[in-house]
Amino acid sequence: MLFGEAMIPEKVRMVLEAHNLEAIEFEEGSTSTARAAAEKLGVMVGQIAKSLLFIGKNKQFYLVLCPGDRKISSSKLKSVLGVKSRMANSEETFQATGFHLGGVCPFGIEEIDIFIDESLNRYDRVYPAAGNSASGVPMTFIQLLEITGGILCDCTEPIGTNG
Repeated sequence: MLFGEAMIPEKVRMVLEAHNLEAIEFEEGSTSTARAAAEKLGVMVGQIAKSLLFIGKNKQFYLVLCPGDRKISSSKLKSVLGVKSRMANSEETFQATGFHLGGVCPFGIEEIDIFIDESLNRYDRVYPAAGNSASGVPMTFIQLLEITGGILCDCTEPIGTNG
């Protein structure tokens, strides 16, 4: 079910149009979690590319994309970033990205390094949000990597493990 493009932020729409991609949109707030997005899109939870913002002890922001069925490993992330970090809160996330939690996406982000967990590569199609909590953008892993200029990394572990 498509609800039109009014909800997609302009900076995201410009990136999508430049790469001939289209967001799939739903009712507001319906894809704010990986599980909810997967259900709406009819895909596996792991195909949802969660965008998580972290702030390092060095005060720099880092955007990390990972599959919806995995979690960030603190030790792996510290190794990748070279600095201890914490998840940004909702206010910090909005100020740094212009996106609210549940709709953070890797498109139209400037001056923030983007890291993409290599485990997303196990899917033919992945679905990052399009700047709101009611969307997903079908694309290949390679498209995601190329469009975002993301840095490939290993920073996740299966949900249910400690690390």
